[in-house]
Amino acid sequence: MSKPTTRLGRIAILWRGDEEARRSASPETSRFKDVFAALDDIGVDAKPVVYEDDVRDAVRAQLATFDGVLVWVNPIHEGRNRANLDALLREVATRGVWVSAHPDVILTMGTKEVLHRTRTMSWGCDTALYQTTEAMRVELPSRLAIGPRVIKRNRGNGGQGVWKVELLPNPGTPPIVRVLDATKDASEDMALDEFLERCTEYFEEGCVIDQPFQARLSEGVVRCYMAGDRCAGFGHHKVKALVEAPAARAEAGPRLYTSKTDPRFQRLRRLMEDEWTPQLLSLLDIPKHDLPMIWDADFMLGRAGADGTDSYVLGEINVSSVFPIPDEAPAEIARQVADRLRSKL
Repeated sequence: MSKPTTRLGRIAILWRGDEEARRSASPETSRFKDVFAALDDIGVDAKPVVYEDDVRDAVRAQLATFDGVLVWVNPIHEGRNRANLDALLREVATRGVWVSAHPDVILTMGTKEVLHRTRTMSWGCDTALYQTTEAMRVELPSRLAIGPRVIKRNRGNGGQGVWKVELLPNPGTPPIVRVLDATKDASEDMALDEFLERCTEYFEEGCVIDQPFQARLSEGVVRCYMAGDRCAGFGHHKVKALVEAPAARAEAGPRLYTSKTDPRFQRLRRLMEDEWTPQLLSLLDIPKHDLPMIWDADFMLGRAGADGTDSYVLGEINVSSVFPIPDEAPAEIARQVADRLRSKL
């Protein structure tokens, strides 16, 4: 396919890296090479920009020369957060550089709080939000009495700050719980107060989310990838995180990526494109053109309906650094970027 002779604009693709990564960065060798190629094919010039806090001023000057920037940086990485980067991105956005995903959009839809704000949607469940340790201390025991819960810090990635918590039979006091860290293989028993103490630091991010544990978790998690408001593919895998049964853990494996046309997930695709994404935009008051160029939603299987149709329960929305992605996703991203650039012409 011949490349367009008219170029639509210049886009930076930004990721975190050290001085060596900055020196060696190139479209052809980066992990985003397929995104670079798809953008080039559709008429968009894309260049790498490698960020770290100590070169913030240099990156600011670089970004000023672009029409937009696509950002792939995790909220937490080796003890570092995005505070300085997000301040920089907000600054360049006010100067006319289009940012995806904008830090304010990430805070609105890419934190665990979205699970509480969208709990009334059909992907929702009995989701609680705690703003203080004391509120969690008062409210969590009654929920644990009904069944196991999953506690999630508001911002994190890779299972950091995610716990399965189950109340153990104990006629005396204090209450004893069995907790399983999503990043660990084995659970441990402790006093509920001790677990609450572990969660104290999470409130520095504003809140903690509490959902019922989904009994069908061991059957796998479906990740629906979205480019703006259109599906860009799926990923499916059996997980180890929060799964305790040895047989189920033995079946866990890597995420397998598949096309948006995969017949297994067409009902989920229709729900995401036609129902859930419009509802999400309305509830969160996000303009459609501010949707990230790539984001995803993780779904667990809920109770099956009377006709045997599976229901889906939202586990999280990922916005900050969605990668790897399905093979066809770079072309979907490129189309969304091209549309955004054309709208500014």
